[in-house]
Amino acid sequence: MQVATVNWLEHIANDLAEQGFAIEDNFLSPGEVDEILHVFDIHRENDRFKKAGIGKSDDFLVDKSIRGDYITWVDPKNAYPPVQRFLQKVEELKEYLNQTCFLGIQDYETHFTIYPEGSFYARHLDQFKNTGNRKISFICYLNQVWDHDNGGHLRLYLEDGPTDILPIAGRLACFVSSEIEHEVMVCNKSRYSLTGWMLNQKKELDFLINHA
Repeated sequence: MQVATVNWLEHIANDLAEQGFAIEDNFLSPGEVDEILHVFDIHRENDRFKKAGIGKSDDFLVDKSIRGDYITWVDPKNAYPPVQRFLQKVEELKEYLNQTCFLGIQDYETHFTIYPEGSFYARHLDQFKNTGNRKISFICYLNQVWDHDNGGHLRLYLEDGPTDILPIAGRLACFVSSEIEHEVMVCNKSRYSLTGWMLNQKKELDFLINHA
């Protein structure tokens, strides 16, 4: 493992352990961001994005007053090469967190996310009712030109007050799913990301695809 790789892995693991969240800039290079955005275009051209909802199975509900994003789930076995390279880094982080933080992470799930202009996601916790399988939430931003006036911040509600994270290209934000409430502030232009969760059990990809 290269020293540079160890540094970003240690940085994320240490911050998650100490404060419950971590921010890693340049998780993806500008070139990697461009390649993944091209994959976004392919999925949009093939009408694969669907309105996101809340809950799962019998509790699944689409409610525009709570969230306004569109998603399409990533199937790792059939992902385009740029997305596979992103997933390899997620896998590396998963293994490192298991080795250093003993989290018992077994799998992860990921989807492409688009927040159109005017959309948001109200304050919530990343856990379904009666389940606690999500351990670490992660969002990798893909917005090439973004400033404060564009909105779309990730707001984390921490013990000492809220913290806003600007969704700039290549930045990875991750946090403890069961502990940190958060929201996506209103977007003043379209906002793109790869969003996912590290799980303490194997994911059910077929269910996720059928209910996206």
